[in-house]
Amino acid sequence: MEKFYDITVAGVKRRLPIVQISDRLAVASFVMLGDCEVVCAAAQALKDMVPEADWLVTAEAKGIPLAHELARRLGMSRYIVARKSIKPYMEHPMDVTVNSITTQKEQHLCLDGQDAEKIRGRRVLLVDDVISTGESIEAIRTLVEKAGGNVIGKVCILTEGDPEKHKGIIRLGNLPLFPISG
Repeated sequence: MEKFYDITVAGVKRRLPIVQISDRLAVASFVMLGDCEVVCAAAQALKDMVPEADWLVTAEAKGIPLAHELARRLGMSRYIVARKSIKPYMEHPMDVTVNSITTQKEQHLCLDGQDAEKIRGRRVLLVDDVISTGESIEAIRTLVEKAGGNVIGKVCILTEGDPEKHKGIIRLGNLPLFPISG
C-alpha cells in the first residue's frame, strides 16, 4: 500500500507519493514539472514576497518552470539558467560542483560567460522548486557570486526537513522528511 502526503500550495491541493530515496530516508515527492496549475499559482503567490531583482537565476531543470513564470509575472523578459554541463556554444564558461539529495551524485552547474557578464554587479534572486539540504541553491549562489552578481535572496515553492534550517528562504511551505528506521 502506497503512502501519501497531502499538501496545499498557493490554494492548489496535491497528493504527493512518499518515496524512499535512501536506506534511511523517504520524502514526499513534489514534482512541479508539467504541473501548470501549481507553477502559475505559486509564482502568483511568490511575486509579492520577493525583493526587487535585476535577474532570476535557476539551475537546470526543475526550477525552470517557476523561474519562467515568476519572471513573466515580475515583468522580466529573461532569466538565466545554470546548465548541468558546459555546452559548445558557451564562451568563457564558469562552473561549480554540487551534490544534491535528489540526484545522489556529483553534478556540475555551469554559467555561460555572457550570462555571467549580465549579472555582474546586479541584484540576483535565486530560484528553485524545493530546497532540501540547500546544496543546490548554495552551488548556484557560489556560481553567481563567482560571476560578480549580488545575491539578494533565495526563493522556492517548498523547503524540506527542519524549517529552522531554512530561515531567510522565501517559500510557500515546508515538507517533512520521513526517516526510515531499521
